[in-house]
Amino acid sequence: MEQDFVGRMNKSLIDLKSEIVSNLIASNEDFKEIVEGMDPKDLADIASDDIDRKMIEAIGSQGLKRLKLIDSALTRIQQGKYGLCVKCGKRIPQDRLEAIPYALMCIECKTAEERRNR
Repeated sequence: MEQDFVGRMNKSLIDLKSEIVSNLIASNEDFKEIVEGMDPKDLADIASDDIDRKMIEAIGSQGLKRLKLIDSALTRIQQGKYGLCVKCGKRIPQDRLEAIPYALMCIECKTAEERRNR
């Protein structure tokens, strides 16, 4: 996969992560208190810290899932495995990654998984 594309996706993932945390800070007083009580850090680092019970409640299951997927994608970038389907190992199309930068699977594997879960 092209380094330029991976670099753009890395920035996009970090921006998404910061946006999720920023939105939570703006909309949730409990979350704001948790963040203010931490040592000053980059917003992306805050989401990576151990998340206590209040933070999990503030984030909600969808936000927490997205943060975990984003962290996983950032780890795959560091390992040189970004853009490869975790199920079949094939390349995930760049169009899919641009739409969902934290996608774990190619369209075929994701579709098959969704069919099984119905």
